[in-house]
Amino acid sequence: MSTSVDAVAKVDATFLLILGISVVVLVLVTALMLFFVWRYHHSRHPEPEHAGESWWLEVVWTIIPTVLAVGMFWFGWDSYQALRAVPENALEVKVEAYMWGWNFEYGNGRRSNILYVPQKTPIKLIMTSRDVLHSFYVPAFRLKRDTVPGMQTYAWFFPKEQGDYDILCAEYCGVKHANMLSTVRVVPEEKYESWLAGELDEEGKGDEALFETYGCTSCHSLDGSEGVGPTLYNIYGKTRILVLPDGTQKEQIADKAYLRRAILYPNEELVQGYEALMASYEGIIPEDELLRMVNWMANQGVGDASLGRQVAEDQGCLSCHSTDGSDVAGPSFRGLYGSMRVVVEDGAEKSVVADDAYIRASILNPKKLLTKGYGELMPAYDALSEEELLALIDWIKTLGVPPSK
Repeated sequence: MSTSVDAVAKVDATFLLILGISVVVLVLVTALMLFFVWRYHHSRHPEPEHAGESWWLEVVWTIIPTVLAVGMFWFGWDSYQALRAVPENALEVKVEAYMWGWNFEYGNGRRSNILYVPQKTPIKLIMTSRDVLHSFYVPAFRLKRDTVPGMQTYAWFFPKEQGDYDILCAEYCGVKHANMLSTVRVVPEEKYESWLAGELDEEGKGDEALFETYGCTSCHSLDGSEGVGPTLYNIYGKTRILVLPDGTQKEQIADKAYLRRAILYPNEELVQGYEALMASYEGIIPEDELLRMVNWMANQGVGDASLGRQVAEDQGCLSCHSTDGSDVAGPSFRGLYGSMRVVVEDGAEKSVVADDAYIRASILNPKKLLTKGYGELMPAYDALSEEELLALIDWIKTLGVPPSK
């Protein structure tokens, strides 16, 4: 158990001292004012009197304020020193602020968007900012320190009691400043060690947690709702209009290569209608975690793949459509979703993207939307239930989109 100075107690004592002095002065001044109004009312003293000099009064009202000011300064300096004097046995955690969230990195390289700390252990925070000025503020620990781009600042605290404590940003930093929230989670030392080793993941297993860890959800929703940036819900395979640095535009299917570039170099291909607010994650996200995030987006929003494959097998789809990229009687399902197709509709040729609507129409009425180069062999599957149809489409999505050119 650490014997660290209790900085919180010192700050509270200073606050109470200044508050107490302020209340006493307020009451005293107000009482004297009311007494003088009553004592020297013009009805009692219609003629003014000359007040002579009083050396002792001069001394009193000089000494007393001086003592009070010096006393408040001394206690304030003592509490400030307690907040800045980091114990030698403090556990170091790196803090990176960004628009609009916090990222915490521990000694073994583990990252989280919640600050996990062991109980009764001094914690030193080594802080910086990725973009603009932020202010790390934890009221429970009387802790407030600016994070500055290109500069390291530090702060420390001593978590005595288990529990969750709010983290806020106390510096206006942009449109989602008010949502720049996190938590200090104080746990027993054994539980902390288990969490640090990856044996206990309170954020939840699965790759979705990585989007919280790296602050993606501060700007990108996972449920389809609009945010500062495009939603990540079912983004895979969608066609995007991108604005390049020279102002030109291009269409891009959101395949794995594009999603990777969007994370590492977000402002080189800016989605039309959105501002260039996102910082690059190059060198920040480890390669294995980047791959997991891209794969999650590739499958996010996709339904039960096993049901979709079962529908394909039951309906005989796999006798004409391969899943390995080879052509049989019909186009392969591998890389079908998001690819460009030349179709014949009512005798006229046109190019379309193989999106949800195209695949649905090809299943329900294939002869009306005939893919060029293939015969009219496929019957309509309009007897499929909506659940079966959606499962089949979602399963085709899991087989990938074509690579970007």
